[in-house]
Amino acid sequence: MDLDSVRTFAAAADAGQFQQAAAELGVTQQAVSKRIATLERSLGVRLFTRTARGAELTIDGQAFLPHARELLRVAERAAASVRPGRRPLRVDVIASRVAPSGLMRDFHRAHPEIDLDVVMLFDIETAVAAIRSGAIDASFRAVAVPGRPLPEDIESVRVLDEPLQLLTGPAHALAGARSVTLGQLAGHRIWMPGIVPGTEWAAYYADAAAEFGLTIEATGPNFGSDALLDTIADTPALATFMGERTRLVWPAGHGLRRIPVTDPTPVYPHSLLWHRDNPHPALPALRTHLAAAAGGHGAAGTWTPGWVIPR
Repeated sequence: MDLDSVRTFAAAADAGQFQQAAAELGVTQQAVSKRIATLERSLGVRLFTRTARGAELTIDGQAFLPHARELLRVAERAAASVRPGRRPLRVDVIASRVAPSGLMRDFHRAHPEIDLDVVMLFDIETAVAAIRSGAIDASFRAVAVPGRPLPEDIESVRVLDEPLQLLTGPAHALAGARSVTLGQLAGHRIWMPGIVPGTEWAAYYADAAAEFGLTIEATGPNFGSDALLDTIADTPALATFMGERTRLVWPAGHGLRRIPVTDPTPVYPHSLLWHRDNPHPALPALRTHLAAAAGGHGAAGTWTPGWVIPR
């Protein structure tokens, strides 16, 4: 199986658009289409369906995606086994469209000479275990969960406080507001499917709900960002929180609104975690880049839970 085709398939699946995948891979959109067509012929199935939004995985594409990722991981491990001291810097960014992913893209543009391997792990326990085992070099997390401090051998530095915005459909009661206060959100339903108990983001939103009297609902399965945007656009009674740096694309007819939240502004505290004895030569460059580019934290008029490490 041609690994370039597999890598292109994974990139297109993450991006949701062939054009964006081409930009990230540094090839033409025609090359992306040709590689995926070659892969589809070799497998004998369709992997994508073209839509007005871009490209969506078929059922076969969804089934193949985890195996494609494993193929790429195996190929990387095989190459690294005969490339002493040359393993790519491996960083966990949680998801492809959130702020840490953007920070890593900026780092790659600033340091194209550094090989990167970006992965997406589920929760902080999984990420910390991977850091301690050497499977990854660093992870972006909210640092801690109440009652579960970081192990002593894990270092962290807070690199970005990302403001949360309220995302509403055009018929929502607050859709016309230029900004909203946390007090104004009391009594409004904020729908966030996919919040998993025990994760750092679940702890964050539980504290926000308790402190400001918010109604945050995590009911229903998480069908992904497109399904969430469709529901918010069509349901006047629902809104959701979204990070200011989260990349979203929706059909023009949705009429969605991204509204700043103030008084105070809730910010999600992204920190970089790594093992104190990690020897990867590119890790100091990443830390220096983030210190210079990501900005400070703890600004006046912002809010984070009390358990967030202030450093």
